[in-house]
Amino acid sequence: MYSSSVADAPLVREPLHAPVAHLIRGGMVEGIHYGSVVVLGADGEIQLQLGDIEAAFYPRSALKPVQAAAMVRAGLPLDGELLSLAAASHSGEERHLAGTRRILDIAGLAEDDLRNVPDLPYDPVVRDAWVREGRMPSRLAQNCSGKHAAMLYTAKLNGWPLDDYLDPAHPLQQAIAEIVEDLTGQRIARVTVDGCGAPLFSVSLHGLARAAARITTAAPGTPEARVADAMREHAEMASGSGRDVAALMRAVPGLLAKDGFEGVQVAALPDGRTVAVKIADGADRARIPVAAAALARAGVDPALLTEFAGEPLLGGGQPVGSVRPVRALDPLPSASYA
Repeated sequence: MYSSSVADAPLVREPLHAPVAHLIRGGMVEGIHYGSVVVLGADGEIQLQLGDIEAAFYPRSALKPVQAAAMVRAGLPLDGELLSLAAASHSGEERHLAGTRRILDIAGLAEDDLRNVPDLPYDPVVRDAWVREGRMPSRLAQNCSGKHAAMLYTAKLNGWPLDDYLDPAHPLQQAIAEIVEDLTGQRIARVTVDGCGAPLFSVSLHGLARAAARITTAAPGTPEARVADAMREHAEMASGSGRDVAALMRAVPGLLAKDGFEGVQVAALPDGRTVAVKIADGADRARIPVAAAALARAGVDPALLTEFAGEPLLGGGQPVGSVRPVRALDPLPSASYA
């Protein structure tokens, strides 16, 4: 289905995004969200593309399942909720902090060994509670702490240095980069620093979709399948109890979904059908409605996706509009759903 060869890096250029959603208020188009969308069939072929799916872009945290698979390939022995946490952009709930501590304890390491940026919890309710209680930003509370703890554990298992585990030249990051290229099927275009301090690899939206499809279609027991199983079975550990990406995985049987800052979403089914979305302006309100529409276009029963149509636009406290994906994302008239 997918070639084992690695293609050249995607071009670094201004992406040629297209309209992917309309902001409708009072029956009129008030605004337009531009972006790019790709839908892959079970055979890996492109079923739909909008915008620019081949330009280099930063997948942000949507690449975490790939990073986690790379760590498992390098010997990371985690499974279940702790492996899900290793691929997480978590909300900073106590379960996430406790899980990160468990990874560090298993590795014989401490919070001070983490090199991610101290932060308050991502979930606004949890964050507000921290502020009321006078709690300060911490590395454990930062949404990537599970990934960083897993990176440290992987480095220690391989005898690699710990202090500079975030250096792109570090053996751990080189091993991750190799798997990013393997699963996306293309060379990395650029390397920069993500918000948490870890290296961030630039690929294409098409490449991100390919990687997600390869993870969900991997043979049982492989590193990729272990990551997919962990995230699907422990969706709240990979995100949070009130997060839309966890709700999406619960709603669609077998779906693996991961979000990323700046309007990135990838979602893949066990048979390889995959969607990937980038909202050009990073607006989160368009991310899930567009991704849900793309999943319906990929053949997911729209009845499973009704709760992901997006929050209504309010006027005077009453619904007066919505974010509506463009008609090109409408399900095919002849589609049949299992």
